[in-house]
Amino acid sequence: MDRLSGLDASFLYLESSAQLLHVCGVIVLDPATIPGGYDFSGFKDELERRIDGVPMFHRKLKQVPLGIDHPVWVNDDDFDIDRHVHRMALPSPGGERELADLCGHMAGIPLDRSRPLWEFVVIEGLESGKVAIFTKMHHCTVDGVSGANAISFLCSLEPDAPPLESAPGGAAVARTPSDTELLARGLMTNLGKPVAVAKLVGPTAGVLTKTIGRARSGTAMAAPLRAPRTSFNGTITGHRTVALADLSLDKIKAIKNAVPGATVNDVVITLCGGALRRYLDERDELPSSSLVASVPVSVRGKSKKESGSNKVSTIFSRLGTDVADPLERLAQVSEGNTNAKEHHKAIPADTLQDWAEFAAPRTFGLAVRMVSSLRLADTGPVIHNLVISNVPGPPVPLYFIGAKIEGLYPLGPVFHGAGLNITVMSSDGKVHVGAIACRELVPEPWKLTEKFPDELDALHRAATSKRKPAAKRKSAKKTG
Repeated sequence: MDRLSGLDASFLYLESSAQLLHVCGVIVLDPATIPGGYDFSGFKDELERRIDGVPMFHRKLKQVPLGIDHPVWVNDDDFDIDRHVHRMALPSPGGERELADLCGHMAGIPLDRSRPLWEFVVIEGLESGKVAIFTKMHHCTVDGVSGANAISFLCSLEPDAPPLESAPGGAAVARTPSDTELLARGLMTNLGKPVAVAKLVGPTAGVLTKTIGRARSGTAMAAPLRAPRTSFNGTITGHRTVALADLSLDKIKAIKNAVPGATVNDVVITLCGGALRRYLDERDELPSSSLVASVPVSVRGKSKKESGSNKVSTIFSRLGTDVADPLERLAQVSEGNTNAKEHHKAIPADTLQDWAEFAAPRTFGLAVRMVSSLRLADTGPVIHNLVISNVPGPPVPLYFIGAKIEGLYPLGPVFHGAGLNITVMSSDGKVHVGAIACRELVPEPWKLTEKFPDELDALHRAATSKRKPAAKRKSAKKTG
């Protein structure tokens, strides 16, 4: 029996008609590389063949009676590929804006919980002649890394090569447990919770004490609940908008190499801060203090838990939106991220997962409804302004069912109080930016994503011009 972890289940409990907790993506493909040419029926048949035997594509939820424990995964004995793979066409002219508008509409439609929690929509009619795949998977079954792995399993290194070997999704479901068995297991789990809580209190108190010490010394990560309010910090609806952008990975690496101590992730977060600064300044609503982002961090390889699809924690990062100079902003972001990483290392990798085991569907559901109905996100403290995620992607060209991947745009969930999510993924020399937002809070996300190339150019100029004089001084020293 494959029981959902508390963290996986919490994404179900926190979901509502407005706060949709699936993870989406847009994959742009060149169908010209498909052996024998593109045909939707053949494309779907090959997709069905590749997911055969991969549990995460064939399992569905089964609730525990009375909701006394987290749901379990069971096999969908009535699985039908036609319920999960659909075909659509873009309206003319079939450009990027039309594609993003359609994807925003589909991102606002919840998944059917009576079936395996995923959908693919094959989108034709792009003016470029390309084909796009809109993917949707519930967060309870994938996080950023496992979602990328799920997609890569459907890919190959050559158009006619077999798929990559690593199959995601966990163990196959052998049988469907009875309600009586689930009830008995749920009761036993609840009897053990007081002991589990007692074991967590001591270590957690130690973490809090160390955090206070770091805060006093100025080496703690950015504090939540102290972010400035912006137009995208409020109560969200179920309507979504989407915008996409492409950046040069070589330029990002050049910036990283030119600034000692900086990482690619530091550069990405700095670019997000710069683009947001331009966007808010243009709207005459730039706060005097820095925006704060929640940044998911994978704990795979550090977690001691074998079960569970989500192996993540989070850090809070200041974006330097209050700093005009791009290099100074990068320096501040880099220093802040270094402190955040050291702070995060001091927190056991399984802390979030351990406490999430006590998540209760009724309590979480009531809290979400209260936040929404009372519009608490409109007036209360801002926990964080947005979510920014950097998902590692393939460094080499990949082929999805034989079609070369030309774009991989991830789209994460948005939450009450933080109605904007920016997720980036690198792929074959490019960095693909996916922005998704609540339509009522960010009706035109293109006005944000179009700032990214300009911000990248500005940061690249500043970083490389700083590096050249340093090299000359070094050369002059050697000559003397």
